[in-house]
Amino acid sequence: MNINIIQYIFIAIILLIILLAILKATKKDAKVDFNKLVELLGGKDNIIKTEINLSRFKVTLKDVTKANKEGIQKLGAKGIVEIDNQLKIILGPESKQLKKYIDGLK
Repeated sequence: MNINIIQYIFIAIILLIILLAILKATKKDAKVDFNKLVELLGGKDNIIKTEINLSRFKVTLKDVTKANKEGIQKLGAKGIVEIDNQLKIILGPESKQLKKYIDGLK
């Protein structure tokens, strides 16, 4: 009877390790490359101001024509809205990290 309990515990540990490996691999794929995103926004000198609102990252640019919206979309943005010299980019939970990263560049 004790051997069965040990086997079940062993199987549960193996399944937990597999689950953690899958979650880690999925999270790594979803991560946005912040350096590349800054380049796609026209470089750090093109960025005037950044704001976040939940999953949205709002950036005010000197010249919005320098931004590569297709490239930003391919990098993982779920949506982009352009209003005047601002881009509102839906990035998900990484918006807050991106704001900290860009603020650190200035």
